[in-house]
Amino acid sequence: MPNLDLSGWTIAFDLDGTLVESAPDLIAALNVIMTQEGLPTVPVEAARHMVGHGAIAMTRKGFEAGGRPFPEDRAKEILESFIDAYLPIIARETRPFDGCLETLQALKDAGATLVVCTNKRTGLSNALLKGLDMDGYFAAVVGADDAPAPKPDARHLLFSIEEADGDPDMALMIGDSRADVGAARNAGIPVAVMSFGYSDVPQSELGADVVLDHYDQLIGWVAEQTK
Repeated sequence: MPNLDLSGWTIAFDLDGTLVESAPDLIAALNVIMTQEGLPTVPVEAARHMVGHGAIAMTRKGFEAGGRPFPEDRAKEILESFIDAYLPIIARETRPFDGCLETLQALKDAGATLVVCTNKRTGLSNALLKGLDMDGYFAAVVGADDAPAPKPDARHLLFSIEEADGDPDMALMIGDSRADVGAARNAGIPVAVMSFGYSDVPQSELGADVVLDHYDQLIGWVAEQTK
């Protein structure tokens, strides 16, 4: 592992599909809604193209998969039902990806400030991180509901960096989806994507600076970007 000095650097991470494998719990909550609405349940693997833009977007995709238009006039009601189903199981099967915690600790030890920039709601994100005992790694957690606009809007990422008292000129983004790459590109910030995350197209097609297959590759990429 390179001998790094990351003092002054801020590294922003997406949450679902980047830091944690959350598909089982997300889809379990979605399937509560599907059952309530009389729609077919969704297989866990479907999360890989449904997750990334927030609960309502995921529920819309669930309705589409079930062959029914999403009732936009009931969006708030359905969102609250989803949260009611999700919160009690938020960390039941969700786990950090292999090597994630060791890498986060190494980045912190090198002086980096870490922040979560996610389209998941902030309250849900904090509940999940606390449930997994991961909350201590991050200086700030910014969900789409607390940002000026959700990813891929640059303002979400820039606001997240600001909340961590960071400098956008000394920042990196780590994600897994087109929303993450879009936010980073719009903000002019280098971006890596994790190949095992959630995306509706292969991560190699997202236009990131690099695609990483394991967390043990992240330190090397960060070292290259921060020379």
